[in-house]
Amino acid sequence: MDSTQERTFCKWLNTKLEANGYPPMHSLVQDLSDGVRLIQLMEIMGDTSLGRYNKNPRMRVQKAENVNKALEFIRQRGIKLTNIGPEDIIDGNLKLILGMIWTLVLRFTIADISEEGLSAKEGLLLWAQRKTAPYKEVDVQDFSISWSDGLALCALIHCHRPELLDYDKLDKSDRHGNTRLAFQVAADHLDVPQLLEVEDLCDSMRPDERSVMTYIASYFHAFSTMDQAETVSRRVEKFAELMQSVWMSKNDYERRARALLHALSEVQKTWSTSRFTGSYTDAKEQSATFTTYKHTTKRTWVIERQDVTTLLGNIQTKLRTYGLREYIPPLGLALSDLDDAWNDLLQSEAKRSRLINAQIRQIKESLRKEFADLANDFSQRLHTISLELSGVAGPLETQQDQVKEIQTRLPTLSEALTRVAKAEQDCVEANVEENDYTVFTCQDLEFELGLVAQSLTKKISFIDNQIVSRNMTNLTPAQLEQFESTFRYFDRDETNTLSLTETSAALASQGLVYSDEDMTYIYDQLLQDYGAVTFEAFINLLVDITEDQTSPEQLRESFRGIAGDKPFVTELDLRLAQLPVSAVDYLSQVIPSTNNEVGEPEYDYETWLQDVFA
Repeated sequence: MDSTQERTFCKWLNTKLEANGYPPMHSLVQDLSDGVRLIQLMEIMGDTSLGRYNKNPRMRVQKAENVNKALEFIRQRGIKLTNIGPEDIIDGNLKLILGMIWTLVLRFTIADISEEGLSAKEGLLLWAQRKTAPYKEVDVQDFSISWSDGLALCALIHCHRPELLDYDKLDKSDRHGNTRLAFQVAADHLDVPQLLEVEDLCDSMRPDERSVMTYIASYFHAFSTMDQAETVSRRVEKFAELMQSVWMSKNDYERRARALLHALSEVQKTWSTSRFTGSYTDAKEQSATFTTYKHTTKRTWVIERQDVTTLLGNIQTKLRTYGLREYIPPLGLALSDLDDAWNDLLQSEAKRSRLINAQIRQIKESLRKEFADLANDFSQRLHTISLELSGVAGPLETQQDQVKEIQTRLPTLSEALTRVAKAEQDCVEANVEENDYTVFTCQDLEFELGLVAQSLTKKISFIDNQIVSRNMTNLTPAQLEQFESTFRYFDRDETNTLSLTETSAALASQGLVYSDEDMTYIYDQLLQDYGAVTFEAFINLLVDITEDQTSPEQLRESFRGIAGDKPFVTELDLRLAQLPVSAVDYLSQVIPSTNNEVGEPEYDYETWLQDVFA
C-alpha cells in the first residue's frame, strides 16, 4: 500500500509543481529530503512566499532549516502534524512523509468538499453515492473495493458528461478495460490527472483508501462547476419541497385538530343524553364503559393532542428556520381552542364520574334496605310461628290440628326465603358487604327456618305418639315411657319411623333378638299393615310380643342366661350374646350400674326390670 500511496501522492504533488513551472519529482524520499520542493509546494498551496531559504542546501543543517520552515508554515495554517520532525523528512521516513502528505491532501483537496451537510471524507463518499445511485451495477460503500472494477469511475463520468462514454455498452465484466477507459477519458476531457495505475485498483485485494480518495477528489473538483448549476436547481427544488411539506403539515394539523375537537364534543353530548335504568347492572355497565373509555379512547386522544401540538410546533420551527412567515391556524383551531376544549372534557369527565358513583351508591343503599326489609320481616314471621307453636294447648286432637295448620304456612315461608336469597344475591353482585339495617343473613334465616320446620315435625310426632300412648290402655305408664324412650333413641333421623336395622336394634334392646330372616318377615309385615314402622306400629308390635311371649320373668331369665346366672351383666356379656351394637349402647345407658374393683361397670338388670314392669 505504501508504494501505491507514494506513487499517487507523488503524482498529486507533481500536478501542483508542473502547473507552476517546476519540474516534477520522481521520489518523495529523495526529492523532499532537502526541503526545497517542500517549500515550493507550500508556497503554491498557500499562495504566498515563505521568504528566503537555502535553494541549494549541501549541509544537513541547511536542509533542516528548509524543512523546518516548511513544517512551521504548515502548522501556522492550522494543520496539525503528528510525530514528524525535520529529521524524519531528511532521513526519508516514508511512513511519516506519507502521513504528512495525506494531511496536506485532506487540507487542500478534501477538506472543502461538502455534500448534504457532510464534509471531507463523508461528504465525498455521499457525493459519489448520490451520483452513482442510478447505476444498478455500482454500489459505492467505501474508497477501496467499491472502485476496483472501473464501473464506479465510468458512472461518475457518464453522470456528468454522458457524451464522453456510453455506459450501457460497457462490458461490465472487463475490470481492467473499464478502469483504463475511465482514466483515459478523465485525463483527456476532464483534466483529471491519472494519479493511479490500473493495477492499483483492479489487481489489489483492497485498493489503498487514501490514494483512491485523492483521485476521486479530483473528479469532485472537476465537476464542481457543473454541480454549481445542479446546486442552484436543488436549492429551488428544496424550497419547493419545503413549502409543499409545510403546506401538507398545515393541512394535516387542521384536519387532525378539527377531528379531535369534534370527537371531544361528541363524547360529551353522549354523556349528557345518557340515562340510568335504576339497576345495578346498568350502572356498572355504564361505569365499565366509562373506565374503558379512559383507558383506551381517552389515551389515544392524549397522544393525539400531544402529536397535534408537536406538529404545530414543528411547522412554526421550520418556518422560522427558513425565515418564513409564521403560520396562524384558522379560527377555532388554535392551540388555545384545543386547550379550552380539553378543559371542558375534563370537567365533563368529572361530572360523569360523580354521576355514575352517586347512582351506584344510591342503588347499593336501596339494595341494603330491600334486603333488610325482607330479612327482618321473615325473621318476624318465624318468631310468630315459634310463639304459636310454643302456645299450642288443649286436647291432643286440637293440638294436632293447630300444629298442622301452622305447618301449612311453611311453603309460603320458603317462597319468602327465596325472595330474601334473591335480594342477598343482588347485594353480593353489587359488592354490598355491610348492612346496618339488619343483623340477619340468608344463611341465618335458612337455618332458623330449618329449626322451625324440625320443631313442627317433632311436635307432630310427639302429639301423634301421645295419642297412640293414650290409646294403649293395656300398658302401664312405665312401659309406655320405656317403649317411647326406646323408639326415640333409635329414631336417629327423627322421621318418627324406624328402618329395618333400627327396628332390629330397638327390639334387641328389649331382649327380643331375632334371626335376620325372622326380622325381615316382621318388618315387612309392619310395612304392609302400617305403611312404615311408626311409633304406633312399634308400640303395637311390642304389645303383641309382650302379651303373647314376654313377661317380666321371661326377660329376667333371658338376662340371667346372658349373665351366666350372675345378678348383673357386663358389656362383654352383652356383646358375647351377639346383640346389635346399638342395642348394647342403649342398654348400657338405661340399666343402672356400679363399678367393680377393676373399674368395670356391672349392670343391675334385676333392678331395671323391676322398675320397668312395676
